[in-house]
Amino acid sequence: MEAAHALKAQIPDIAGQITYAMRTMGVSPIPRNYELFYEAYLGSNPALTREVAALGKKATQEELDAIGIKYFNRHQHTVVDEAHTRLLTELDGLLRMLRQEQNSLESYNRLLGETYNRINSKNASSADILRNAITLLSDATGATMAKGAQTTESLSLKSREMELVRQELDEYKRIANTDSLTRLSNRRAFDDKLATVYDNSMSTAITALVIADIDHFKKVNDTYGHPVGDKILATVATVIRANLRKDVFVARTGGEEFAFILEGNTLDEVLQICERVRRSLEQTPFKNSKTGVNYGPITISLGVCMADAAEDPSDLYSKTDIALYCAKNAGRNRTVPFEDGMRKEFQKGWLIYKK
Repeated sequence: MEAAHALKAQIPDIAGQITYAMRTMGVSPIPRNYELFYEAYLGSNPALTREVAALGKKATQEELDAIGIKYFNRHQHTVVDEAHTRLLTELDGLLRMLRQEQNSLESYNRLLGETYNRINSKNASSADILRNAITLLSDATGATMAKGAQTTESLSLKSREMELVRQELDEYKRIANTDSLTRLSNRRAFDDKLATVYDNSMSTAITALVIADIDHFKKVNDTYGHPVGDKILATVATVIRANLRKDVFVARTGGEEFAFILEGNTLDEVLQICERVRRSLEQTPFKNSKTGVNYGPITISLGVCMADAAEDPSDLYSKTDIALYCAKNAGRNRTVPFEDGMRKEFQKGWLIYKK
């Protein structure tokens, strides 16, 4: 872990640093391990960071899972897996039923064919032909209708069961993608959403990523404690959400970092929206009504990048993060759009806004 920290200042890519640290410790590159190291890197939970660092240069999967269970609700993933398994079981039963219905219809068609052949037979009398035909058709039709009614009822029951399991699965997925403190989407949901930005190349010119970071939040935590810091985070999330359209995707992506994706807006419109959010937060009182202690003012810095200014989701995030750094470096409490030429300045001192 010490080796990874030594290279932190040399590697400007967060994902690269995390991957390097995991590889150095011999950690398997699976999603739950990446989530653990990501949170440890952000430092939003100092206790978690200390426990990961205490693992030293080698860590077993059992040790990592024990930390994950302690700090994350890994039970949700188990429940989702169970719901998924039940859904597959219901679907398998439905397919078996449909195959049985197909066999039943094939038998009915075979009987119709036999009846047709008998009607065309020149070796039987008209009475025999009619009697045999009526008997075959009556038996076959009756059996098929009864089977069809039974299948219809079973299909209806299976459909209801599958719908209930699907609703349960959707609910657990919603919980798994929600930040418990702010009730916004979490980092996992953000990564999924960001990955879809370039699915429609026609809309990249009117799609923007915004990353917002609370100014001097470490000082707030150090001065007033983490419980107060958590309340401030929740209030900041409420203010951000209240100043954006309902269809705008908003997430808490790290300790005091938030992100939102604006679709259908030009750069000028995006900057106006960001300024509305920033000013609203700047004017929000952060005061303890019982003790009279004033925790404010609380401000945020925002970095902006339009999707057509980047090559892919990773590049979009990187450039927006650079714009955020420039906002911090320019004095904080401001909105800064990404521009070509910012990268060199960013690489010289990008850790400034972590202080």
